[in-house]
Amino acid sequence: MKYLYDTIKCNVNEGIALVAINRPEALNALNSKVFMELGKVFEEMEKDDQVRVVILTGEGEKAFAAGSDITEMQKCSVLEVREFAMAANRTQGRIEAFSKPVIAAINGFALGGGCELAMACDIRIASTGAKFGQPEINLGIIPGGGGTQRLARLIGIGRAKELVYSGRIIDAECACEWGLVNKVVPPDEIIEEVTGLASKISGKSLPILMLAKEAFNCGFNLDLDRALQLEIECFANCFGTEDHNEGMLAFVEKRKPDFKDK
Repeated sequence: MKYLYDTIKCNVNEGIALVAINRPEALNALNSKVFMELGKVFEEMEKDDQVRVVILTGEGEKAFAAGSDITEMQKCSVLEVREFAMAANRTQGRIEAFSKPVIAAINGFALGGGCELAMACDIRIASTGAKFGQPEINLGIIPGGGGTQRLARLIGIGRAKELVYSGRIIDAECACEWGLVNKVVPPDEIIEEVTGLASKISGKSLPILMLAKEAFNCGFNLDLDRALQLEIECFANCFGTEDHNEGMLAFVEKRKPDFKDK
């Protein structure tokens, strides 16, 4: 199955959707149309039972997304740039709240808005040539799409402040050491690596995956007592599925479970 857009490529194969930002001539810079179409494709995939896991990447070998499109923002008024940031926020929020797992395959530059977009995904795998940073300070602005918030939650507020205040660009190895990405692989192996992980995840029960994501996303910003209670509720809801019966029976019978997503 294919979804047809101008700035986004999307193909679904065996439960895995490969979504690519398709502006390689602009290093996949993020403009209003990209955010609109990216939000739309995630909205459609939410309702598509064939989609179990999503891989988000950038077309070409140079960039995941090199940042927001400065040529579009350059002449924006305060009100116009606020609307641009709100549109970006809505799309990133849709990706973060997407009920199924989303893996970012970061195949090059992930700077500014590109880094912020990657942080909205559940898991990030980077190629050895990937570069990360929030260099907005060099343009006389600050991040407006999560670079002071999601970044601080992922790598700690001290390191986040260092990157934002200095505009420093870090390589994939440093990003992995700091916890910004999960794993670093050679460029020619990244799609194979991410597809392998997506296939492994796709073989699990989708309702159970969705409950796990709900527990993570909804509980993360709660105090510990309330977050643990939320986890208990999600855990208990697993026992209302047929797949939990199959999973436990398969364990006892020492075989691979045959989940039916029920």
